Parts: sequence; C-alpha cells; structure tokens
Amino acid sequence: MQHDFWHQKWAKNEIGFHLPNANPLLVTFFSALNLKANARVFLPLCGKTLDISWLLNAGYQVVGVELSQTAIDDLFEQLHLTPVITQQDQMLHFSAKNIDIFVGDIFRLTSALVGKIDAVYDRAALVALPEDMRHQYSKLLCALSHGAPQLLICFEYDQTIHAGPPFSIRPDCVLSHYGATHSIHCLASHAMPNGLKGQFPATEAVWHLVPLT
Repeated sequence: MQHDFWHQKWAKNEIGFHLPNANPLLVTFFSALNLKANARVFLPLCGKTLDISWLLNAGYQVVGVELSQTAIDDLFEQLHLTPVITQQDQMLHFSAKNIDIFVGDIFRLTSALVGKIDAVYDRAALVALPEDMRHQYSKLLCALSHGAPQLLICFEYDQTIHAGPPFSIRPDCVLSHYGATHSIHCLASHAMPNGLKGQFPATEAVWHLVPLT
C-alpha cells in the first residue's frame, strides 16, 4: 500500500475506519491479555483511535506508530496533551505522560526506538496491508515486541466483492502469520450487523495470540 494512499485518506478526512468510541471488542476482551497495571501496549498504525484514550484511562502506557502526522496532531488534541516532539532517526517522536507515538513508515521502526512492549493491540494494521506486505509486517511486529501476546481484530468477507482495504483475513491467514510464534485462540466471531462499510456481508473476529515460549 503506497504512503500517498493513506495521506490522501487523512487529508480528505476519508476515515470511515475511525470509530467514534473505543472499540467494543477492546473493551470486552482486553482483559484476556492479563496485563499488569502500567503495562506498555503497542498499537501499530494507530491513527487517532479513541482506543488509546481508553487504554490510558485504564492505567496502561501506550506506544504507537502512524504514517499520518495529521492523525497524531488530532490525537494529542483530543487527549488534551501537548507532546514533546523530537526527530529520532527517520521518525518523529511525539511524547507525553504514558504515551509515545512515532510518526513515519512502520517498517523503519526499530526495537531500540520503540522500547519495551508488554502486549500488542492490532485493530487496524494487519487488515490495512495487502497480502504481499503482511508477512513482512508480522515478522517485524514479532521482532519489535519480542513475541509479546497480542489482541488482533480482523474482518472476513468475499474479497471479490470489495478490493479492500480493509482486507479480508481468514483464520488460516492468521495461522500462517503467527502460528510459528504464538498459540492462536479465537475469542469471538460474529456477523457485522451492518456489514463492512455498511455494504458488504462480513464477519468480525477477535484473536488472542499467546507466545509459545
């Protein structure tokens, strides 16, 4: 997926993927990760999701990465936080109490930059990437997080009806990306009441990925 595609989406405010509240699946199933208070949670391709506010209010630290600076400017404004902004390698680092967001290409992010990760919450990253980028992404994610547990939200639908993104992620795709490093458990799967984008029949699933070692 080209960077210009997402920059244009944010510039035109074509962000139907942005929910007006915290994701209900996050609220319902995040406890499955069994994290300690103040644990550090990584959100890849985080946008300005209100899930971040929910996590902060629940007593967790948040670290994220996002391509669009517009999204992150909006995020800190809605959090009523003034970030310290620094250039770190090829990333802009936005930092405030309990939150670190890196703006730039996720594939340029390193473990040294991102620091400790206790868990991953992927609500919009795997589904946003075309098939030819997903294995590169999942390998990177495991490397950055050192195989941390993960809560993963995916959609499944007939890809011939809608080209994506978001892309359809079948259970066998989740297994192909993470089966070598994690034990994979489907916590819930349900038909989306209004379909994908209010148009296409789709199923939404939430997965709990538990490190094998």
